[in-house]
Amino acid sequence: MAVEIVTKDDLEEFKTELFGELAKLFKPVQDLEGGKRWLKTYEVKKLLDISSGTLQSLRINGEIPYTKMGGILYYDRQEINRILEERKHRIRNVKF
Repeated sequence: MAVEIVTKDDLEEFKTELFGELAKLFKPVQDLEGGKRWLKTYEVKKLLDISSGTLQSLRINGEIPYTKMGGILYYDRQEINRILEERKHRIRNVKF
């Protein structure tokens, strides 16, 4: 049975590689928060935390605009934000 010694440099290298891999995994989430204007279906579902069926219903009912190009649906982030703002429920005249 061979014994391997792990050095501090080995751990530092492992940490660097690990954080690099994690950054790749979380990049799509950062894109959603970032400045990407046109979102694909999976991004909108993740952003709004809705199912494919719910998103399809929103499209069919004309509640959420989209553009179809080459079989891929794109949604304008600005339009989604506008719709969310319009539907925001505000509490008025609440006294504590």
